[in-house]
Amino acid sequence: MNSKFFRRFLFLSSTLISFINVIAQNNQEQIQLKVDQLIAKKAEYHRLTGGEKDGYRLKIFFGVDRDEANALRLKFSSKFNEYSNYEEYQRPNFVILIGDFKTILEAFAAFKEIQIEFPNAFIVKSKIKTTLKPKQK
Repeated sequence: MNSKFFRRFLFLSSTLISFINVIAQNNQEQIQLKVDQLIAKKAEYHRLTGGEKDGYRLKIFFGVDRDEANALRLKFSSKFNEYSNYEEYQRPNFVILIGDFKTILEAFAAFKEIQIEFPNAFIVKSKIKTTLKPKQK
């Protein structure tokens, strides 16, 4: 009598475990599908925005003399090569912008480091370049 009960218990337990495994696998596939859809949406957004989003940069030059702007840009690059730098023309001025900072705190940390050599630098809101991270498996 005990062995009959044990066999039934074993059968029901294994059936229940199999059922739970099927449900768990189905849920895992659904979750992976949602993750893949979100990654695809982010990639599409990245493509549509040109890889730019709101952020901060440091402005170290603003003036009409292009040669002065280029000289300051070269001086900056030689001292702080870890930061990207950009030259923009905002009629009638040339502007040198530094960095791609996601938060104002990141920009402020760089500002504190840079302001020693470039005391006229200040933080501005800007569109910054972002990089899309590759999909991890």
